[in-house]
Amino acid sequence: MSPEGALSLISHEETGRFAVGDWVVHEGSTIQRRLDPLTSIGRRAAGEESKSQIIATNVDTLGIVTSCNADFNPARLERYLAICAAGGALPLIILTKADLAADAEDFRHRAQRLSPLANAIAINACDPEDVARLEPWCRNGQTLALVGSSGVGKTTIQNGLTGIADLTQDIREDDAKGRHTTTSRALRPTLAGGWLIDTPGMRELRLTDAADGIDQVFADIAELTTACRFSDCQHETEPGCAILAAIEGGHLDPARFARWQKLQREDQYNTEAVHEAHARYRRFSKMAKAGRERSDFKRRGWEG
Repeated sequence: MSPEGALSLISHEETGRFAVGDWVVHEGSTIQRRLDPLTSIGRRAAGEESKSQIIATNVDTLGIVTSCNADFNPARLERYLAICAAGGALPLIILTKADLAADAEDFRHRAQRLSPLANAIAINACDPEDVARLEPWCRNGQTLALVGSSGVGKTTIQNGLTGIADLTQDIREDDAKGRHTTTSRALRPTLAGGWLIDTPGMRELRLTDAADGIDQVFADIAELTTACRFSDCQHETEPGCAILAAIEGGHLDPARFARWQKLQREDQYNTEAVHEAHARYRRFSKMAKAGRERSDFKRRGWEG
């Protein structure tokens, strides 16, 4: 996409280096170089392979879309918030189906309380005037990316903000879950003069290299840990543990603390696994290069 419209470009580098949202310098139809992104939203890739995956780059605001129904899941929202914070974008929790909820404001307040970083807004995605309330986050060259489960209204929001009519599908009545509509990530211009990135619903959202993001989302817990008597406190039975004192005093929700612990363990495990995989790849590349050089020496008769 360019100021003149869509372009088809080719690259002499691996296409896996590029992500939706990347800005590049090109000459004619050939990419000369990729510009360093200002923000980068990523996760550990789905499946068994230990590698990271970039979801989108140069995102100013990450719109985390959920519904005012059974799809609302604090643990999943906290995952998105941690990924958003680690990637350097601003989080916006977008609660859809507000017109169908008995108390949409309750959902909004619950979402707002999850992180000091987040704004939360409840809308009816089928109402053009309601969708227009999102324009401040995708005008004047600003990029808004939409993430969330299938069926929560991401495509409907995209249609309202861009004027592009894509196919939408109803949610399943039995479990409030939708069917996949968006099958690939795309960057589109908005009617307000900015950009919008729509992404497919993600069934797996595993953290990697998100330690800073977790600390930002759970800033209250991170601050409490500094008040523990012991610097290596495990927050289990140690005397002088500020975390246990806060739970006992009713100042910290034990469920939120358990979610923080789970995300920390997962992020540490995935980060170590990805870095180990990178190290093995680098060692293999060096061995392969050395093997090619020895073969070349022999072929040219330089050895011995």
